[in-house]
Amino acid sequence: MLEIKTKTFQEFTTEELYKILQLRSEVFVLEQDCVYQDIDNKDQSALHIIGTKNGEIVAYTRIFAPGLYFKDASIGRVVVKQSERKYGYGKVVMEASIKAVKTHFNQIKIHISAQEYLIKFYTSLGFKQVGEGYLEDNIPHVGMVKDS
Repeated sequence: MLEIKTKTFQEFTTEELYKILQLRSEVFVLEQDCVYQDIDNKDQSALHIIGTKNGEIVAYTRIFAPGLYFKDASIGRVVVKQSERKYGYGKVVMEASIKAVKTHFNQIKIHISAQEYLIKFYTSLGFKQVGEGYLEDNIPHVGMVKDS
């Protein structure tokens, strides 16, 4: 069972921040073989959705109010520990993130920058592709929007 917590950057313990950055690096830098600047000075203005299992952080997203990342509210840095993906935690953490956008920002329109291979996953959550694909950090992405 995945336990979901929502925290601001200021509410993190040092250990939580370390584990989140470790998970993001493990997946986005090592697993996806992509050298990029993950620590981008945006974490401080995001709300963080943290999924823990037996006290270990295994799923995570960060969400932004409208105008902080995109014109609309947004969800990013969606990540699930590789060994935990078979349990559907990606869907759990995304549903919690969508709910948090509504609760904390009173918004239903959400913009994401999705890795192309995950279009079907995000479509199952109500997102629709907008515009053409593009490369972000040498990985094919598409813009997607959910507005209900």
